[in-house]
Amino acid sequence: GLGFNIVGGTDQQYISNDSSIYVSRIKKDGAAYLDGRLQEGDKILSINGRDLKDLRHKDAVELFRNAGCDVSLKIQRRLQPQNGPVGHRGDGESGGLPLAAILVPGLALAAAAVWILLRYRQRM
Repeated sequence: GLGFNIVGGTDQQYISNDSSIYVSRIKKDGAAYLDGRLQEGDKILSINGRDLKDLRHKDAVELFRNAGCDVSLKIQRRLQPQNGPVGHRGDGESGGLPLAAILVPGLALAAAAVWILLRYRQRM
């Protein structure tokens, strides 16, 4: 197999009013895991040039099963994590820090440094 599970389809919508196909789980040591580019939560738009829009779940599964050895996926990366099984890591690994957890303190430090510099220049 390709080393990942999918959810979604016209008959099994994973997200309300969205019949797209999503990666629900990357299998450890599978092809997708070893390649490293696909992530849990990615929306799969097409496989080998075949659009996945408006497909039933089982039809999408068949396309993946019959994809062959060289597989080309067009995906849309999820920008924000959502609650639920997609994006959840059951193996105890941390998901990392959100970007805001790094940027906000950094901007606060930069603003404080500018304020101190301006106060220092006023005293001269």
